[in-house]
Amino acid sequence: MSEIPETAGDVVWQSSPPGSIYDYIRVASFSIGPDGLIEQWSLRAEEQFGLAAAAVIGRDPIEAFMPPELRPSGHRRVAEILDGKEWTGVVPFRVPSPEGGEGAQGLAELYVMPSRTATDERAALCIVVDVRALRGIETDLAASQAIFGQSPYGFLLFGTDLTVLRANRRFATVFGGDPEEHRGHTVHDYLSRPEADRMAAALRRVLDTGESVIDLQIMGSAPGGADRRHWSINLYRVHSGTGRPIGVAGLGIDVTRRHNAAREAADARRNLALLNEAGARMGNTLDLETTARELLDITVPGFCDLASVDLYQSLLTGGDAAPGSSDGRGELRRVAFASAVSDALPAGGEAEVAVGDIHRYRFHSPYAGALRTARTHTVPSDGGLVQTTLAVPMVAHDTVVGLVQFARAKGSEPFGERDRALATELASRAAVCIDNARLYRREHERALILQRSLLPPGAPEAAGLDIACRYLPGSAESEVGGDWFDVIELPGHRTALVIGDVMGRGLRAAVAMGELRTAVRTLALLDLEPAEVLSHLDEIARGLGAPGGSQQASRVSHKSREADLSEVYLATCVYAVYDPVTRRCTFANAGHLPPVLVEPGDDPGEPAMLLDVPPGLPLGVGGEPFEEVEVDLPEGALLALYTDGLVESRDHPLDEGLHAFRKTLTDPGRPLEDVCDQVLGSLDTRHGEDDIALLLARVQGLPVDAVGDWRLPREPRSVGRARELTRTQLLAWDLDDLVDTTELLVSELVTNALRYGDGEIRLRLLRDRTLVCEVWDAGLVQPRRRRARDTDEGGRGLQLVGLLSAAWGARRTPRGKTVWFELALPDGESGPVELTEEQILSMF
Repeated sequence: MSEIPETAGDVVWQSSPPGSIYDYIRVASFSIGPDGLIEQWSLRAEEQFGLAAAAVIGRDPIEAFMPPELRPSGHRRVAEILDGKEWTGVVPFRVPSPEGGEGAQGLAELYVMPSRTATDERAALCIVVDVRALRGIETDLAASQAIFGQSPYGFLLFGTDLTVLRANRRFATVFGGDPEEHRGHTVHDYLSRPEADRMAAALRRVLDTGESVIDLQIMGSAPGGADRRHWSINLYRVHSGTGRPIGVAGLGIDVTRRHNAAREAADARRNLALLNEAGARMGNTLDLETTARELLDITVPGFCDLASVDLYQSLLTGGDAAPGSSDGRGELRRVAFASAVSDALPAGGEAEVAVGDIHRYRFHSPYAGALRTARTHTVPSDGGLVQTTLAVPMVAHDTVVGLVQFARAKGSEPFGERDRALATELASRAAVCIDNARLYRREHERALILQRSLLPPGAPEAAGLDIACRYLPGSAESEVGGDWFDVIELPGHRTALVIGDVMGRGLRAAVAMGELRTAVRTLALLDLEPAEVLSHLDEIARGLGAPGGSQQASRVSHKSREADLSEVYLATCVYAVYDPVTRRCTFANAGHLPPVLVEPGDDPGEPAMLLDVPPGLPLGVGGEPFEEVEVDLPEGALLALYTDGLVESRDHPLDEGLHAFRKTLTDPGRPLEDVCDQVLGSLDTRHGEDDIALLLARVQGLPVDAVGDWRLPREPRSVGRARELTRTQLLAWDLDDLVDTTELLVSELVTNALRYGDGEIRLRLLRDRTLVCEVWDAGLVQPRRRRARDTDEGGRGLQLVGLLSAAWGARRTPRGKTVWFELALPDGESGPVELTEEQILSMF
């Protein structure tokens, strides 16, 4: 505080400045007259001894204040003082109480100076200091010196003008120089401007309000040092003995280690949170591009300011290792980019690359080095917005699949070792997810190719039927299933319609479907009954899940409960055989959904009819026979075979789906392609839970004039009669080119029936896309083609049939057998079939 001047004439009086020693030392004065009695008593004496002037003036100070045992020596001292001697010493005293007793005791330091009165008599002036106050000041001063000088923390005392009044040794050690050299400095001499302004504002606030500041975090650097230091500053206002503010004391503690530890702990928590988030969010879609975007969503801006993901182009197109990937020069595609900073690119020193662009990194660039060595590289700043970049290779199963770039803009904290480790871990996890997605996509595509390759190519054709079909694979989120359908041409212009569903998904289900489809086609060519076909398929399906095939499966069927369910193949199937001559269809069902039939003339408002076909057990279960059902199909009727993916999903129960499907099949006269589109457009076919197969067939039947059917008696002249009937019918059909060949082959088959067969002979000619000739008899022995010996006169008839026909064969019937052959219809350009010399010689 400032001094307060007072002027009286030419004399200037000045009061004691606040904070002087007299504010802390209790000093009092009194005077002794020539008679040795107290003559004057100051106000300070009244405060120090607690006695008013009226109570002590005129009294002997020795008798009033000193203990009895010291009074004799005290009187001698007073006499010496009155003789003109000065005296200084420490004297014990007792304060008399107003009631006459003894009050408080104390110890005073006394300084006695001789004086003279106005009459030139000798007197004395006494200065009294409370020794206890002096000892307290000495103790406080020593403690203050110890704390201030020996403290391991920096200590500053700021004056009211916020300049340094005093600094301790620890502060001087950090900021250099001697403690005295820091007097007069301000905080701007030690800190950067922003931090100094914060500190000055805090000092002014403490000085003005008296409110202390605890743990003020200040950051700066020591002179000559480049490392950032962190200090915790505590500020409080300092007062004089009278309670008036004289400055602000500041205690600074270096908390750099604590700050670094807290930052490392925060970084560890952040890293753990990022890893947890990465584990929860990445890889759920099994899509390469989506996984790359998820990685950037997790890391920007929580970990870095800019990031990008490049993947090898060959991996995106379904390949494996890319050419040049081992040396980092392979083609990459930028699949994702994210930035928390506008108008910025993450790659320093490389050309601008947009999302979707295909590019290469220069061989000597750090990016190519990261790809080549499979190690993280730090890319320094190129002078632009980016401060540092981490080029992190994406490694999955010891294979580099791409590169991630994490960049931080200037002003952000540079990447540390922990950041490098986190970046490597994030890139590795993303790489595994991307590699899994790549493997899944490859398996999905291969399974899809396999499955489609096993389906009928193009639009199937069948005699007496108009066919339309659709196949929809599962979505990208689900795996390929085992649904299939087939249209198989059988002898006699008959057609087998097949639809099935292997339980399960993926390549395994597609392979099992292919095996079952191949088995169905093989069994169909044997011209077995539908129930018999399914029985054989059931054995084959059980054999697929057993190490030793179907025979081994039957031997260990009693251990099926202990079998691994992952090795059990189950499938459902409907097998139907349609005869266009009779328009009769024979059905057998192995646990599949029933066929749907729409007859001409049905009420358009009524749903289509579900055929009552006994479902049977799925293929692969075994133990139960399959039943057959024959259904006469009217001309123009619509038959629908389908899989469960069309009518069932999580959101739509089976009953609702079947009803909706039947409602869409109320008009059998529409074009089948339009009906297929209407069905798939009306039903919920985008659920992605299973693939869908749909097979529609409209019944047309063979015209009556396209069939020639005769019964011949069992006698030799029936051979000639058969030739005559054949010639007449072929001429009526304008098939003159086929007359000779057909006559020859018919005579061979009728002759065999007479020679080796039994019962009545039946001859039937069918004309559709080809000409089919069938010879029926009651014999059970199947004809077998063999090579005749050179000495044999006969035995070459079936060889001749095989050479001249497009196809031939024999099948069992409920009442015997049928031997047939097939000839292609003439196209107007080619003549009748002529045997070459080699073919004729091959029969001998």
